[in-house]
Amino acid sequence: MNLHALRLFHVIATTGSVTRAAELLHISQPAITAQIKKFEKELTFDLFQPQGRGIRLTEAGAELFPLAQRLFSVEQQIEQFCQDYRSGTKGHVRLAATYLPAHFLLPAWLARYKQQYEDVEMSITTTNSSDALQQLLNMEVDLAIYGGLPEESPDEIQMEELFQDELWFVVSPDHRYADQQISLHEMMREPFVMREEGSSTRERLFSLCRTYSAPSPRIALQFNGLHEAITAVIAGYGANFVSSLVVRDYVERKELSRVFVDGVELQNIIAICTRRHEPLSAAVMNFIRMVKDLRDADLGK
Repeated sequence: MNLHALRLFHVIATTGSVTRAAELLHISQPAITAQIKKFEKELTFDLFQPQGRGIRLTEAGAELFPLAQRLFSVEQQIEQFCQDYRSGTKGHVRLAATYLPAHFLLPAWLARYKQQYEDVEMSITTTNSSDALQQLLNMEVDLAIYGGLPEESPDEIQMEELFQDELWFVVSPDHRYADQQISLHEMMREPFVMREEGSSTRERLFSLCRTYSAPSPRIALQFNGLHEAITAVIAGYGANFVSSLVVRDYVERKELSRVFVDGVELQNIIAICTRRHEPLSAAVMNFIRMVKDLRDADLGK
């Protein structure tokens, strides 16, 4: 079927005038008339018939008109969808985040993003560092928000740093090392409450011990989440090595205390990870741009 001719028919039927249709479509009236005649010949039935000085729909034309309306209404919806998708107001953002940004940064970021892009679908997976990067490599997610410092980043992944925070040793305020300055060897005599294997912060602690030839930490309790590990330390058992983002408020409220370890001043990186040399959808780009804007606002830029 000639969709161009069907469109001409639809405009004429909507306006009730060949002259008006010609004006709207910027096509001469004789050209429209000729194309409609050719279309009617293709269909083997008439669409219009004379009525005084004007025209009206035939019975077949009257039945065809609502079908054409539906077709061109769907066309408009498709055009609007494509425009929205290109602008990022429609689409789907699939995101993997490590526990640190997932619990302490993402909630505010996602709330701000959804306020502006309500119709964009969001799928968020919270996992450990190694799994977050693996999901990105496997194309299961569009981007990963990473908290830590990977010793080696795959070449296929592009990592862009957002900001840094400190890594702290923390214990209960009643602990003998609370607010004390001690050596790393002394610190490693304490039982540790840590996240599961694959956690970036856990790997940083083991790496720190190797660097300073200190004994490896004794992981006395292991949890799959940050909250559980911190709660156990608050309750009075063991020590934790953790991002200051996680425990700063606890320390200020004196529910936890820092331990200052000689010569240990480590930074934690919060980064956005994407697949290198791969185009991102407008929705994903809008999310990344918003996160950077919020970061710059917090830093007073």
